[in-house]
Amino acid sequence: MPAAFKEAYITPLLKKADPDSADARSYRPISNLSVLSKLLERLVVNQLLEYLNAERLLPEMQSAYRAFHSTETAVLKVLAGILLALDRGDIAFLILLDLSSAFDTVDHATLLKRMEISYGLGGNLLGWFQSYLSGRKQSVKCNSARSLPSLL
Repeated sequence: MPAAFKEAYITPLLKKADPDSADARSYRPISNLSVLSKLLERLVVNQLLEYLNAERLLPEMQSAYRAFHSTETAVLKVLAGILLALDRGDIAFLILLDLSSAFDTVDHATLLKRMEISYGLGGNLLGWFQSYLSGRKQSVKCNSARSLPSLL
């Protein structure tokens, strides 16, 4: 993965219309990559999903990153499961977790090993993902000012 494709700039945007603009907590970071980087990512994702679907390697109940599956279909599956359990006279529990930042903390070595063992990825493809994940940089851009890039 070319180094130029692995540099993002972060733009801080206000969360709401009237927050305290002097408070850093009033902002959310928006990460931007180059158009070519995003295009390359899209091509790789499409090929990877084609392989995972053809080999039936994705869990049947997974809704994310699958055609004709969405948040709505996931909610309908959960609701149907609860209603079926209640119809049988069973007790149903629903535990919800907020995993919105979970991917921010994924260990890259563990992810690569999992891709190799669980999904059969190896060789040049696994090397590409390793290159994609390593040496990434980011800088903060606010109006016309931009910080120096730092390694992630």
